[in-house]
Amino acid sequence: MPSVTRPDLLVLDVNETLSDLSALGERFVTVGAPAGLVAPWFAGVLRDGFALAVLGGSAPFADVAADGLRTVLAGHDLDRPLDEAVATVLAGFAELPVHPDAAAGLPRLAAAGIRMVAMSNGATAVAEQLLTNAGLRGHVEAVLSVEEAGAWKPDARAYAFALRRSQVAQHAATMVACHPWDLLGADAAGLGTVWIDRTGAPWPTSFPEPDHRVGGFDELADLYGA
Repeated sequence: MPSVTRPDLLVLDVNETLSDLSALGERFVTVGAPAGLVAPWFAGVLRDGFALAVLGGSAPFADVAADGLRTVLAGHDLDRPLDEAVATVLAGFAELPVHPDAAAGLPRLAAAGIRMVAMSNGATAVAEQLLTNAGLRGHVEAVLSVEEAGAWKPDARAYAFALRRSQVAQHAATMVACHPWDLLGADAAGLGTVWIDRTGAPWPTSFPEPDHRVGGFDELADLYGA
């Protein structure tokens, strides 16, 4: 893969881009619910967070996620009270693995001198734990949360906060995410965009094309000649 001009800063999405949320399926099974609920539950969490952002508000990821879990778990024959089941599932965030390509690619990017920050719609502590458990925390200079920005991505305030904290202009930064909506917001905020295409699904035709698309962080390191 030919190398391209490197940005001054990579802003890395966390949930699903770095972390493998499918591991939460075991937590759903543990409380008596199907593992397949992970995807629709998480999509609902994002929907509700986005709705708050559209209206100018915000709420902690954990609160929105807990509300969503109460909804999707309520119709199942759980082996414990609902609130205990919710707590059991949410506790799984502290044990999530990163995708293997992230474990391989981030050290190469850092070794090549590429600045990176992680930017999550979740709590800073959870993202810190994810990267620390994977031995990757030392490769990113900061772990940021939209809780400090006052709005979830893809609201422009979230990207502006990351740029302000990193002291980088928007044209010199690139957002890296597996979610097209995240890159849509980054593009509108003036950042470059790299899509981590983990599923082979087509890019939404109603969105501007990303600047680059790769299959993982190992390919991203190749892209930048790291």
